[in-house]
Amino acid sequence: MSQTVADVLSQAVFYTDDADYVVIRMPARAIVAAASVLAEVGEPFSTLIVDKDEVTLILDVEAYEEYKHRLRDSQADIGLWRLITLDMELESDLVGLMAVISQALANAGVSVLPIAAYSRDHILVPAQKIDTALTALNALKTANQ
Repeated sequence: MSQTVADVLSQAVFYTDDADYVVIRMPARAIVAAASVLAEVGEPFSTLIVDKDEVTLILDVEAYEEYKHRLRDSQADIGLWRLITLDMELESDLVGLMAVISQALANAGVSVLPIAAYSRDHILVPAQKIDTALTALNALKTANQ
C-alpha cells in the first residue's frame, strides 16, 4: 500500500536537534574544499549541494566556526537556521507532502529550505521561527488524525 499525505501527516514525528545551522554559498569551483570540510565534520546533519552555478554547504554553527577559514570566497550571511526532520521513512512515490507542509508554514509566516534525503524529508526554518513552525506542523498533524 502506498503512503498518502494524510497517512504520513497523521503519524508524523517532527524532530529538531536544537542546533543552529549556517547555509553557505560558494563558487562552483569550490567543491573540493566544501567536500573536504564536510568529510571532516562528521556531524549527524550536514548537506552539500552542487549545481552548475554554486556549491551550497549546510553546517551547524560550531562546525562553520571551526572550518570557515577553509571556505574561501564563501557567503554565509543569510542568518541562522534550525532543522526540522520528518522523522519517519517516506516512500519514494509519495506525492504532495512537501507542498502541504510548505503551505502550512507559509500560512504561519515561516520561510523554508526543504531538503530531501533518501527516505526522510528535512526543512530548515529561520531560528527565530522554530516555535511557530513546530506549532504549525503539529496543528497540521492534529488536523490529519
